[in-house]
Amino acid sequence: MFDRLMEWIGQYDRIIIHRHSSPDGDALGSQIGLKHILRDAFPEKQVYAVGDSAGRYAFMDGSEMDEVPDEWFLDALAIILDTSAQRLISDKRYATAKATARMDHHLFCEPIAQVEVVDPSFESCCGLVTQFAITCGLPVSAAAAKALYTGMVTDSGRFRYEPTGPRTFRLAAFLRERPFDARDIYQSLYANNYDQLCLRARFILKMDLSRPGIASIYTTRDEMRELGQDTFSISRGMVNVMADIRGVEAWANFTETEEGVLCELRSNRLDIHDIAVQYGGGGHANACGATLKDRQEAMRLLDDLQKRVQP
Repeated sequence: MFDRLMEWIGQYDRIIIHRHSSPDGDALGSQIGLKHILRDAFPEKQVYAVGDSAGRYAFMDGSEMDEVPDEWFLDALAIILDTSAQRLISDKRYATAKATARMDHHLFCEPIAQVEVVDPSFESCCGLVTQFAITCGLPVSAAAAKALYTGMVTDSGRFRYEPTGPRTFRLAAFLRERPFDARDIYQSLYANNYDQLCLRARFILKMDLSRPGIASIYTTRDEMRELGQDTFSISRGMVNVMADIRGVEAWANFTETEEGVLCELRSNRLDIHDIAVQYGGGGHANACGATLKDRQEAMRLLDDLQKRVQP
């Protein structure tokens, strides 16, 4: 699976690593981890990471992006990580690179690069990158392992979400053999201050449970201004206040922005990926999303979700 990617990595002296915009732990972890792996394996090569701000994941070592001039792309290999669609890629200059490759674990949505390594059986892109390093005999330092483990933990929901399986734990064990303190990761990820707890409580009280088997939250732009929070903290950050509720099979968090209504979709067991795709989005079978035009379209999506929960 990795042969052609390794062949292309060997051919290029400059490698620029991309991931999706508004990154989560898996996007940043795979990007930082791969950057360390390639720099350690090929010290003669120039390896850079580009993209927008790390946001709430700025605590991760190496999350500061590199400054790369436009002309450097012209003879470079651009590797895109953890991204299922072109419109989601942070830093569109990847399209000007001499060659492109992708490593991703989302359900296949569309071709992005000349070399495609896409395997949705991995719980995280970090897991895929770890397997790549092991298979190809590349060094994995403590710094790379810490970044990759962070992404593996976040995208698997602390090893709760499918497709977490035996391979996941083997790869996690491989990473934990490196000398890094996982307590740093968990403290940064899951410690809450009082204001954050109050925000979660506010969103729990906003929850709409009027549709059998479905929970939803809708946040308007006026409410966003009142909250004074960044979009990621409300959209992705609040979606799982609706998780683990008895009788709720699927849930949706809608957040109005200038670009449209961001929708984060989740389910316990149902495959809802096709619903996200129907509305121009994508992701995983049980965790996906889309950007919608308006509140009316959001309600139509809820209607479709209702049919999936109670056909």
